[in-house]
Amino acid sequence: MQKSDFYYDLPHELIAQTPLINRQQSRLLCMDKQSGVLTHRHFYDLPELLHKGDCLILNDSRVLPARLLGVTDSGHTVEVLLLRETGNIKDGFTFFSSSEQMYNFMGNYTIWECLTKPGKKTKEGVKIVFGNGELTATVNNVNESGNRMIEFNYDGNFLDILDKLGKTPLPPYIYEELTDAERYQTVYSKEAGSSAAPTAGLHFTRDLLNELLEKGVEVCYVTLHVGLGTFRPVKSERIEEHDMHAEYYVINEETAGLINNVKKHGGRVVAVGTTSCRVLESCTDEKGMVSAYCGFTDIFIYPGYSFKCIDGLITNFHLPESTLIMLVSAFAGRTNTLNAYEEAIREKYRFFSFGDACLIL
Repeated sequence: MQKSDFYYDLPHELIAQTPLINRQQSRLLCMDKQSGVLTHRHFYDLPELLHKGDCLILNDSRVLPARLLGVTDSGHTVEVLLLRETGNIKDGFTFFSSSEQMYNFMGNYTIWECLTKPGKKTKEGVKIVFGNGELTATVNNVNESGNRMIEFNYDGNFLDILDKLGKTPLPPYIYEELTDAERYQTVYSKEAGSSAAPTAGLHFTRDLLNELLEKGVEVCYVTLHVGLGTFRPVKSERIEEHDMHAEYYVINEETAGLINNVKKHGGRVVAVGTTSCRVLESCTDEKGMVSAYCGFTDIFIYPGYSFKCIDGLITNFHLPESTLIMLVSAFAGRTNTLNAYEEAIREKYRFFSFGDACLIL
């Protein structure tokens, strides 16, 4: 398939620059993926649209304050954006059940793949100081994509230092300042590690989650740390030639067992966001059985893919020609998806990270 098969023309004024005051007031475009029929609702209607025995899968990853400003050993100011942690012991990878456990274990050393600006000031061997020296770094090398592999050194807890020195990175299409950084976090975020929010979950409130639980909808969590590779533009015209970046994910035994039980009893498994979808499709076998796992996935889902786990998807509206709209098209059908986007534009829905949502069943 061609990248241009997933293009649509979006008026710039429909790109949401700020979140709504009340998360669950977002609009919700509902699609029947078999017929393509669309209906207009609000996110607070979700309990009416799901059934007792259905299961929502949410990504509990938390966005790191991953944007750092530092000074190089030659006196130049540089911006460093953490993309993903690539190893925490010098001889290979060690996996942990939580981000806090990982960073406490590392103690004073971690290597990250990073974006830097200006890149010409962060060549191999350059040293960088952040803050008053609480955090220092060395550029180890430059990889094939031009990203920097940077070794950070510190005393204490890495997450605490980031909270002090870092800023929340917002997508490049958001120009307005975010006055409350928690609005770029889901209310259930827990495991720190993402460079961008799993935005489909931004619409949930605690009250809405409780209402769903009271109805008998199961709610469980997986973790996928969102790297900017998810949003990296597809450069090859043939989408099959696109190379997805790997992202770290965890699904535990309890969650895997719950999902298998829901499917056994005829309930629907509804992924909240493309990240949760990618976790589930990465750890489900050809018979539809979900297994616990922690590791990396580079699964690329586009039309022609046969889904093994999910029955429904809650997702925001995504950029033209992105891997995310390709995933949605694989689940709902390309024609249905593009028709839905045309309808959302006609009805002036809000798009992208702080925008409205779509429910596909």
